[in-house]
Amino acid sequence: MVSPLPLALSMGEPAGVGPEIIAKAWAALKEGGQPFVVIGDASLMRAQGHPVQAITSPADAPGVFARAIPVLDHPLSAQVVPGRPDSANAGAVADWIEQAVNLALNGQVGGIVTAPIAKAPLYAAGFRFPGHTEFIAELTADVPFADTRGPVMMLTALDLRACLVTIHASLAQVPELVTIERVCRTARVVHEAMRRDFGIARPRLALAALNPHAGEGGAMGLEEIEILAPAVEILRAEGIDISDPRPADTMFHAEARAGYDAAVCLYHDQALIPVKTLDFWGGVNVTLGLPIVRTSPDHGTGFDIAGRGIARPDSLIKAICAAAQMSAVRLRTKLVS
Repeated sequence: MVSPLPLALSMGEPAGVGPEIIAKAWAALKEGGQPFVVIGDASLMRAQGHPVQAITSPADAPGVFARAIPVLDHPLSAQVVPGRPDSANAGAVADWIEQAVNLALNGQVGGIVTAPIAKAPLYAAGFRFPGHTEFIAELTADVPFADTRGPVMMLTALDLRACLVTIHASLAQVPELVTIERVCRTARVVHEAMRRDFGIARPRLALAALNPHAGEGGAMGLEEIEILAPAVEILRAEGIDISDPRPADTMFHAEARAGYDAAVCLYHDQALIPVKTLDFWGGVNVTLGLPIVRTSPDHGTGFDIAGRGIARPDSLIKAICAAAQMSAVRLRTKLVS
């Protein structure tokens, strides 16, 4: 599905694989695929041998897309050496993200796709957010939106949508972080996103248990009884179709996946292991519950292979296609309403 509006791609860490995979995604999509405009340094992409055309507005991107990569040119401060990030360029990297967000908020693009960033040089330059997701959430915080807002992280692979209650927390911290409030908030955001962004009128959610065998009636843990069951009761009273807590080891095979539209997972590896097993190269990171569409590839900057021409664009291509689909559904829903 193609969005009627172009997407905005922030270039990400310039010393990583971002420019390369963007060029490879363009090559794969330039004939009949989703048009996009890159927010980044045009001279860097030219120096890497990619066909580039600087433009002044996202509206120009569709007319350029078939023959060159459209770029809204915002140059870097320091020279780029592949594999060696420089904090002197961190301000530009953050600015690219902010400019992409503003284009989406202004309705000039249908959504944003963010190439991977390196956090260490950003932190060294004073960046105060844990990552992309929190930064974008802050940039959109004052925009009126749904009563229950994200960000909620969702990872997709094939027909699996796995959504996270906790993200980068140690296993030791997870039990105290999995609260009735957090589970309910996550499920509400996922439920509404399935309707708004994926066009699923009556979403079916599956809730993963925390303990083996869903706690075995309390013999292997009480969280299913004391936290998850009460959360399910609250959500069902609100009209949300959500399962009882299910043992995670039986939730992700093909037959089980056919029975739900999204899985609500409680910790990082519970969601990421099935996603990466199903499609290691093509997983997509989607941020739910924001007033804009945002996706990204499910991998990092690839400093070890930057500049070698061997980076795979699979995940970025799927992230572009996912953002295009979500944008088209949001626009159609808006027009109908």
